[in-house]
Amino acid sequence: MRNLLLVFTLVAPNLAAQSGSPFPTAPRSASTGFSAAGLARIDSMINDLVDREEIPGAVVFISRQGNLIMHKAYGFSDVGTKELLHRDAIFRIASQSKAITTLAVMMLWEEGRFQLDEPISKYIPEFANPKVLTKFNAADTTWEAEPAGREITIRQLLTHTSGIDYASIGSEEFQAIYAKAGVPSGIGNDPDRIGEKMRILGGLPLKHRPGERFTYSLGLDVLGYFVEVISGVPFDQFLRTRIFDPLGMRDTWFYLPEEQGSRLVALHDGADGSLVARHEKVFDGVDPDFPKLQGTYFSGGAGLSSTVEDYARFLQMFLNKGEFNGVRLLSPKTVEMMLTDQLPSLPVQMGLGFGLETAANDYQSPKSLGSFSWGGAFNPTGPIPWKG
Repeated sequence: MRNLLLVFTLVAPNLAAQSGSPFPTAPRSASTGFSAAGLARIDSMINDLVDREEIPGAVVFISRQGNLIMHKAYGFSDVGTKELLHRDAIFRIASQSKAITTLAVMMLWEEGRFQLDEPISKYIPEFANPKVLTKFNAADTTWEAEPAGREITIRQLLTHTSGIDYASIGSEEFQAIYAKAGVPSGIGNDPDRIGEKMRILGGLPLKHRPGERFTYSLGLDVLGYFVEVISGVPFDQFLRTRIFDPLGMRDTWFYLPEEQGSRLVALHDGADGSLVARHEKVFDGVDPDFPKLQGTYFSGGAGLSSTVEDYARFLQMFLNKGEFNGVRLLSPKTVEMMLTDQLPSLPVQMGLGFGLETAANDYQSPKSLGSFSWGGAFNPTGPIPWKG
């Protein structure tokens, strides 16, 4: 499945620019750092992709030094109804939720509420004495495990090195183990509550010993529940009062207010060579209209929906070293740490909440050194903020 193409591009922060309204339009007389011909090529490329029906549509957002360079919508929100896509369209951002959850965790860390290398079991006891899977019987989904010999730390949950796997998209044996235990992928699952499912997850085996290697995981769902435990308030309420409202992210929700439901884009599939809007269930039986439901499952790893501009506000805060439009959420040093490789001994460049472009992997892509990004299950493209 894929969502509408979503493009975020933010370049080089300028703290002084934040004293006025967020993302003021760059003056035509000013040097934007982008050539007119280059911007025209972007415009032509997206129009061409829409015309050839390779994508249903796109929202492109480009800013530099805090100034808006380009914010434009192309194509359709639903190719079946030919409903046009608008700049304020709401997308299911799926795993791009992970970076937002990481911000919440690090805000609490700055308050001295815990240490990153403490065991998660100190706060969620069900994760104590973890075990590693040694044998799995596919016929009846029974399993055997041995003691892991070490506890899962909060830092390992942030960097996907805890040994926890993923429901729906993980390895076959863990998909089966999690399904049997009722642990979901985190998308939708509107009648459930995150705490209930994460406590169950704590008693299930790990794929490998904590810290041993990188395994993309449900660790950010665990940390969403962890934020509830530490803060004493529901996760959605913490995000609303501590992050979304201060940053002006008015269109970012786990479950949309009724009046915003019409702005949710359709999911599309082009696997058979032609683009069609898909409305059947995805992953582990998730209703694609889950953002319109009145749910209670606040997935830190995959549950949010947002607009391009809202997510740009979130990213600009990092480019501004923890501040956006006069509101500071993190210290500059904490942002620096989050954008530093946490796994120098492993073949993956991972900060806290974002994948990184470093000297070790720069040969693989055209991104600039210092770029940080994260994607999502519904295939939005981006975001890719450049620091320089």
